[in-house]
Amino acid sequence: MSKVLTCDVVVVGAGMVGAACALYTARAGLDVVVVDRGPVSGGTTGAGEGNLLVSDKEPGPELDLALLSGRLWTELAQELGEFVEYEAKGGLVVASTPESLTALKRFAEGQRTAGVVAEPVDGEALYDLEPRLASGLPGGVHYTQDAQVMPALAAAHLLRVSGARLLTGRTVTDVLLKPDGTVDGVRTDRGDLLAPTVVNAAGTWGGELAALAGVALPVLPRRGFVLVTEPLPRMVRHKVYAADYVADVASDSAALQTSPVVEGTAAGPVLIGASRERVGYDRTFSLPVLRALAAGATELFPFLSEVRAMRSYLGFRPYLPDHLPAIGPDPRVPGLVHACGHEGAGIGLATGTGHLIAQLLSGRPPDLDPTPFRPDRFPVEEGA
Repeated sequence: MSKVLTCDVVVVGAGMVGAACALYTARAGLDVVVVDRGPVSGGTTGAGEGNLLVSDKEPGPELDLALLSGRLWTELAQELGEFVEYEAKGGLVVASTPESLTALKRFAEGQRTAGVVAEPVDGEALYDLEPRLASGLPGGVHYTQDAQVMPALAAAHLLRVSGARLLTGRTVTDVLLKPDGTVDGVRTDRGDLLAPTVVNAAGTWGGELAALAGVALPVLPRRGFVLVTEPLPRMVRHKVYAADYVADVASDSAALQTSPVVEGTAAGPVLIGASRERVGYDRTFSLPVLRALAAGATELFPFLSEVRAMRSYLGFRPYLPDHLPAIGPDPRVPGLVHACGHEGAGIGLATGTGHLIAQLLSGRPPDLDPTPFRPDRFPVEEGA
């Protein structure tokens, strides 16, 4: 018979958000078990670029969470050093026309009121920051708070230092409820994990886990590809993207959208994105998408036309209809706590999410108002 384990908190999902939830809840004094059907970072985290961004967020709850998360990432970088490959390299958002530059500056002005450091860059100053950019661009905005980590490494080391027990290769098949409807743990294909609190950090599969507890959470997968070049000397200094990337992130469209995003890495390869489309869990290789990514990248950085692409990979962003994650207790099932639906920002928002979850579970006043992230904020569809 499989052994039954008991703890204070079961975190379902060993990606970046689950790792951060484990870290901060364990540091709040709770006994934590993390369970995942695959390996650490086997889902969305392992297919991410590791961006920690404020540049793509308008003033509001998500930006507030990003600013909190950025401060926490800085603390973790000091603690963990090279283990997470943290780079405070900054971001550069580039406009292609004078009109788009005006709109970009207006967007940045609103961000500054919320605490973002956003510095307008005109003319030749743009090329002081990124000398290899295409010529003739009118300007952009420099975001010094943007940073990057190596996501799979970072998740592994957050789990390591958390002290939480890690159970990989175990599929959660049910959320256990007591007769009064409160959480009693989870059932896996290798035994039960008993706990009064279950944290849903299952990413793109967060809706499926919620359904096991009898509640609806409309998480959908949004597919994205990344193109990886051969290793190069550091030729792209920042995370650089075109101004229309922000609109693509905020879009509700299910259709394919691509906007150029280019960044160097500590290891040498340049990462090229970004694409978005809702096609379910279709993992089919798409040459047209990769061609669009390559074309957009070479428009920004012409030198890339002479650089070899070595590989590509894809992942699924956990998308919620209002583009905000679900964070906090679910009032429909006491003991069920959600930490999913971060779309493409999960790496960056993970630390703030885990920190808030730990505060809410330990009864401390949260640093941010959790109301905008309530998991029961979505209307129930008729017939559901």
